[in-house]
Amino acid sequence: MSSIASTSKKRKTHKLKKSMTLLDYFLFAVLLVLALLILIPFWNVIMISFATPKEYADNPLLMFPKNPTLDNYRALFSDGSILTGYWNTFKLLIIGLPLSLFLTITMAYALSRNKFPGKKLIFMLVLFTMIFNGGIVPLYLVMKSLHLTGSLWSVILAGSFSAFNMILMMNYFQGLPESLMESARLDGAGEWKILFSVVLPLAAPIIATITLFYGVGIWNSWYDAMIFLRKADQLPLQNVLRTIIVESQTNASNASSVDSIGKANFSTGMKMAAVFVTMVPIMCFFPMLQKHFAKGVLTGAIKT
Repeated sequence: MSSIASTSKKRKTHKLKKSMTLLDYFLFAVLLVLALLILIPFWNVIMISFATPKEYADNPLLMFPKNPTLDNYRALFSDGSILTGYWNTFKLLIIGLPLSLFLTITMAYALSRNKFPGKKLIFMLVLFTMIFNGGIVPLYLVMKSLHLTGSLWSVILAGSFSAFNMILMMNYFQGLPESLMESARLDGAGEWKILFSVVLPLAAPIIATITLFYGVGIWNSWYDAMIFLRKADQLPLQNVLRTIIVESQTNASNASSVDSIGKANFSTGMKMAAVFVTMVPIMCFFPMLQKHFAKGVLTGAIKT
């Protein structure tokens, strides 16, 4: 049996090689070059974070440091600002992500039902916000009137809903068989029961996709925090990263000699270390939802 399996495998491999055309090899080479253009700078960032100032000065395009060091990471975590930024970002995720999913799922389900009253008017109003918005000043005045400025709730509520994500989810819900909902209604189920017991178990791909969109958006957000928050111990991770980069650039520009640059905590190495530690969690989060991502986007983007 093993010989038969190996023989069939060899035949398939031979057929695959035979079916490869010159265009296929060209496309493969182009994709390989593009992949290297993405991976090499990423790897260079990681290696610089482990390099010494002298080694980086000798070779900025560093692939493998000869004398790796953790000094940049020690300097980065010495004042505790990165850990505070991590904690504040996790608080935004713990509160903001479930809130965003709840608002998006409930509104998408309501607008996906044909008999929902005022469906077209509400959908047009939501669509209007994708084209026009009031701007940051009216938003700030609203938060100020609600006494939320200076609080994490202002950042959470400002980014708690996305019209684009709602439309993706609404289109996915519209593609589900209406007979399932009708059967549940005949059994006496209400709309909330139908949503949580019938619709959501069938919507794992789009829920994973929207979770990824909101999660990455919250993790990378910095503008709302810069507008609404004033205390350093409230800033999320991306704002802490921005502060580190700005301060390191200022220190480097104010340095008057090579010795003073060396005494200052290797600014480029600290920046690269800060970039790396902010990327790691979201890089670990993405693969868990990757298998649902393509299906959720394709199904939700096409109105059936």
